[in-house]
Amino acid sequence: MIDLNADLGEGFGRWRLTDDEGLLSVVTSANVACGFHAGDPATMRRVCELAVARGVTVGAQVSYRDLAGFGRRAMDVPPAELAAEVAYQIGALDVFARAAGARVAYVKPHGALYNRAVHDAGQAAAVVDGVLLAGGGLPVLGLPGSRLLERAAAAGLPVVPEAFADRAYTDEGTLVPRGQDGAVISDPDAVVARSVGLARDGEVTSRAGARVAVRARSLCLHGDTPGAVELARRVRRALDESGVPVGAFA
Repeated sequence: MIDLNADLGEGFGRWRLTDDEGLLSVVTSANVACGFHAGDPATMRRVCELAVARGVTVGAQVSYRDLAGFGRRAMDVPPAELAAEVAYQIGALDVFARAAGARVAYVKPHGALYNRAVHDAGQAAAVVDGVLLAGGGLPVLGLPGSRLLERAAAAGLPVVPEAFADRAYTDEGTLVPRGQDGAVISDPDAVVARSVGLARDGEVTSRAGARVAVRARSLCLHGDTPGAVELARRVRRALDESGVPVGAFA
């Protein structure tokens, strides 16, 4: 079984980036922006209500404090400060999840924090400390083999390995940085084929052409790309037709 997750609530005030309603008709888990890279209280509340109404699991997408850079700029945040900020974001979203009749069910870092926690043991530990501070033993979603998942497992938290159908991979199984050519896969047919390969076979072709093992329990469908909803629907149909069950991990 594979979970489909998407980054939702990535707006602020009158500005909206993602088609939350459309994506919530496809995905099984919603990574809701918690106000640090995107999102505001009204948006968080609205997305939680929509997710609960559609039976979609609510997760906290935590980030560096970087609204201007959409959480994609490299930052150096002291570990104690980062842990407090991660806990703060989880707690803020949980208020709205509870009001909608659910709870925050997992945590996923966003953007620069996600990529930093793949290799940086100190920042990975700070994220885990923040999850523990927020309480509840929440599962942590991250890249297979990352320092983040290693640290979360060592702390006794459930870990959920994740894959990306629309991102290029290195031969080592890490994501090609967004600033490099070809980092994002834009061909819809390729994204659909990669989704099935990741879910069914646990493999993806790297940018250099190597077959790379990527054992994932959840597949991320980015909501900020053109035609994201229709692409997500195509992926869901292809998984169904390939006999891959789709369901939330939490």
